[in-house]
Amino acid sequence: MQTSVNLELNENVSNVKVKPRHKKFKEKVAPYLYLLPSMILFSTFVYFPFFKTLYLSFSITNAKGKVVEMVGIENYLEVLKAPEFKNSLGLTLKFVPMLAIPTLVIGFILALIANNKIRGSKGFQLMFSMPMAVASAPAAIIWMLLFHPSIGLINFVLRSNIGWLTDERYALISVAVVTVWLNLGVNFIFLLSGLKGIPEELVESASIDGASYFQRLFKIVIPMVSPTLFFVIFIDIINAFQAFGQVKLMTGGGPGDATNVLVHSIYREAFFNNRFEIACTQSVILFSIMLLITIIQFKFEKKGVFYK
Repeated sequence: MQTSVNLELNENVSNVKVKPRHKKFKEKVAPYLYLLPSMILFSTFVYFPFFKTLYLSFSITNAKGKVVEMVGIENYLEVLKAPEFKNSLGLTLKFVPMLAIPTLVIGFILALIANNKIRGSKGFQLMFSMPMAVASAPAAIIWMLLFHPSIGLINFVLRSNIGWLTDERYALISVAVVTVWLNLGVNFIFLLSGLKGIPEELVESASIDGASYFQRLFKIVIPMVSPTLFFVIFIDIINAFQAFGQVKLMTGGGPGDATNVLVHSIYREAFFNNRFEIACTQSVILFSIMLLITIIQFKFEKKGVFYK
């Protein structure tokens, strides 16, 4: 009896397939090989530029961007004391809500309109998503013609001769209007996709129970679409901080410094003043502000976002 049991155990052990060492090595290494192309790209175009910018922010550079001397945090102290930087930072903090809030509200309203089952809703979807297909450069040229003080359509309709891009009172608002229009298409598509994911039976049952449109909107629709809203708010704030093309083309930071937001100030310091260390310092400060806002957003995400 014991002999037969031993024979069966020996047969079972012999049937167990032991993986060779080279196969185990392949299984461990293969995932990293698949990740290698993306790791190379990220290292080349993200991580290396970031650490190089951080390194240059602690140095003094020549006109070619080569390090001459390491100065520690002196660049940061100089930037934080400079009135030009304070003006750019103030304009940026004013510019961000001027973009993020209208883009979110208008994009959500347009998504609600296109989500209704009415005649022509497909046409609305195409029309509202069109700005996404327009690059910032041609959009800036088109809007410059619309804002032209003498031949522009806007002044013709309003029967005025306002210098929308040459008057300090209106320049930042004008650039904000163009940027809102450019970002509406992205917001509209994401929010419409979120609205399409809401079960129709849920809204219909609330309507049968006597809930008004606004009760359904605030009690059902907005909570159900809150993950998409959170994502859209996040990308709107990031895009607002990084808005550059329309500022460069439409006003060049002017008139005066009325539209010299932080991203344009970084560009001006680097490529006009050849002060690469100051540009890098401002870049690190801008990154820190965006990182802080992102952390705050994700802190509130658990309280305000309801996942299905």
